[in-house]
Amino acid sequence: MAKDIVVRIGGEGGEGVISTGDMLARSSARAGLEVLTSKTFPAEIKGGYAMYQFRVSAEKILSHGDTFNIFVAFNKEAYEVNKGQLRPGTVLVYDGPGGDIEPEPIEGVIQYQVPMTRISKVDLGSPISKNMVALGAVVELFSFPMESLKELVRNKFKRKGEDVVNVNIKALDSGAEYVRSNIRKTDIFYVQPQKSGQDSIILSGNEAIGLGALVAGCSFFSCYPITPATEIANWLAKYLPKANGVVVQAEDEIASLGHVIGASYAGAKAMTGTSGPGLDLMTELLGFASMAELPIVIANVQRGGPSTGLPTKSEQSDLFLAARGGHGDFPRIVLAAATIEDCFYLTIDAFNLAEKYQMPVIILSDGSLAFRTEKISRPDISKINIVNREIYSGDGGYQRYEVTDSGISPMSLPGQSGGRYIATGLEHSETAAPKYSDEYHTRMTEKRFKKIANIEDEYSASEWDGNGSADVGIISWGLTQCSVREAVKRCRVAGLSVSALYPKLVFPVPVKAIRRFASTVKKVLIPEVNYQGQFAELITAHAGIKLIRYNIYGGETFTPDQIESKIKEVI
Repeated sequence: MAKDIVVRIGGEGGEGVISTGDMLARSSARAGLEVLTSKTFPAEIKGGYAMYQFRVSAEKILSHGDTFNIFVAFNKEAYEVNKGQLRPGTVLVYDGPGGDIEPEPIEGVIQYQVPMTRISKVDLGSPISKNMVALGAVVELFSFPMESLKELVRNKFKRKGEDVVNVNIKALDSGAEYVRSNIRKTDIFYVQPQKSGQDSIILSGNEAIGLGALVAGCSFFSCYPITPATEIANWLAKYLPKANGVVVQAEDEIASLGHVIGASYAGAKAMTGTSGPGLDLMTELLGFASMAELPIVIANVQRGGPSTGLPTKSEQSDLFLAARGGHGDFPRIVLAAATIEDCFYLTIDAFNLAEKYQMPVIILSDGSLAFRTEKISRPDISKINIVNREIYSGDGGYQRYEVTDSGISPMSLPGQSGGRYIATGLEHSETAAPKYSDEYHTRMTEKRFKKIANIEDEYSASEWDGNGSADVGIISWGLTQCSVREAVKRCRVAGLSVSALYPKLVFPVPVKAIRRFASTVKKVLIPEVNYQGQFAELITAHAGIKLIRYNIYGGETFTPDQIESKIKEVI
């Protein structure tokens, strides 16, 4: 009996593929199980291949897994896309007769035919309930919790009226009844609900960023909609006004960052969310915020590039842009999230760092993490440290850009007595008056960079997994960390000597931690979902470490199996 199961559902956009997977995952979480989801959908408004995958287990889940155990095919295209991954021991559930799928026999693959289209269209007279018929069949086949699922269905559709609720419940029951009456189960996959005392919540990566911003004290959010970051704005539009905050949809990305800069100048904690093409447009104002020493936070949810690229796919290819984008020399801080909890806590860290150092902070997520949902422990808000900017006391003559030992100078608020100053993009003196001499440009440039000269000592955000020396050390950032963690665990079970370093601060590059780590291993491996090896490039430039690069760039994330195989190859 398999206790760790990966289910993939595939079909056409608009068939309810995503909602089917989401309800299965959420009902499993409510039944006390660990869940981790991922999904892809077409860039078209309607049609095209959509996929939802979730992993369910009684134990903590580290990654999305290597491939699926169970595949539910809604149409022929979904079957054709995924049939190459059907291996002995896997299960295929497909629509037929009445559907367009006619799968060939595959040795060792267990196939269950369920007439999803016929039941929904002919028996129930409700073609759009096909996904609910499929859902009922899957629940019955693999023992997913039906009662918690029905509760979700009732909550989801109750606003549309009792008739809609009843149609969907009937479709669920019809799918389950067909399985009971017509299918003899021969596979080993059963979901086992758990009793859990854990106080938990279920969030997507984008929702977790929104919640982190709310907890950090964000009171202003402006953005221009862009896949895959828009869900941050959608979530904050619902909840930020309840905390007396404001959400604005700007006319473009440039305007959105302008709004954020103005709100920060006025004393608000302010943020925007975007993806690569939007961050491109923001780079001039990014430099302005750094020059004017204004705290701002940008959540950049990376997608495949360049240009319009792959709007619904994932990459780790915006690191150069986040770390180096913009003209001239100006400091910024870049953090990278790997998990749903990271999205929450690192967003809080981003606000704290922006407020402390009075500069832009960018938090990097990616398309896969943005839409992934996961059950996490409910955060204890009382234990979270919140940092606010240093405010001018009102005493003495005010110099906004006074050169201090730390490089940080107090900010005033508009209307504060004696605190008037001009926040300008021009080079300036301590009083904010424009100055163009080499003396002032040298002094102010050094002041701005001095603020984060010791950031690695002041903000420790690298996790070292390993004891003593190892044959291979992996340095991993962003979502790739999840697959690396599972691969490292497998390799150690196999007797291999492996260590790992997981930095959350990716720029400025944590040179001290990386050099210490590299000194304990024979070889250093860096896997990244980009072509150029962007973090590897930065590490080589800043830390001078010899690295082995492992890059994929097809728009998908690493699997643990890929990382495990590469570790063995390197050893």
